[in-house]
Amino acid sequence: MVAGATGANVVVGAIPLRTAAKLSVLVIDDEQDIREYLQDFLNAEGFEVTTLADPTVAVARIRDEVFHLVVLDLMMPQISGLDLLAQIRAVDDDIAVIILTGYPSLETASASIQHEVSAYIHKPFTADEFRDVIGRIARRKGLVLRREDELHAAIGRQIRDLRKARGLTLKQMARRTNLSVSLLSQIERAESSASVSSLFKVATALDVRLTDLFAGY
Repeated sequence: MVAGATGANVVVGAIPLRTAAKLSVLVIDDEQDIREYLQDFLNAEGFEVTTLADPTVAVARIRDEVFHLVVLDLMMPQISGLDLLAQIRAVDDDIAVIILTGYPSLETASASIQHEVSAYIHKPFTADEFRDVIGRIARRKGLVLRREDELHAAIGRQIRDLRKARGLTLKQMARRTNLSVSLLSQIERAESSASVSSLFKVATALDVRLTDLFAGY
């Protein structure tokens, strides 16, 4: 079962991840409540979701359609998740795969790693846990999940380009802005969401308008 699932209509407590161009997710699980929960949750996050109760048709769907992420139950009556994972990898060695299991073990975890599984989640899981896993996979795969992520990346690039055009190091920027080198580096790499105050200090140090940092957004 899923922690916090109350049926088909699921309320997710955090702000949804909105996609710029919707990412497509294939959920393969023989349990109807899991499929319904993940469909509602992932739809609310802005994904396009396809669910399958029959794992034997999954490989054909993956071969014929475009999916960015597969969510795969480990224990299914028709075929084991690991056997299906091997078949999926035979037709697509790059697609991100999340394994779900209510029966975690060192053996299955090791086998999952051998097939380059992106994440291994124990049931029951929470919406926040699943959201965090998707975020980590997206960053690793270079997938853009949110317009907000795009904005952070654009701001970071703009600041880095302006700083380098002025011949300034991060240490010099830190001295001008009274912000740490670590924070400035994180902002440039889009690893940290800068406050308006921090961005104003950066814009002042670079002698540009605050809006110039937003790169047209």
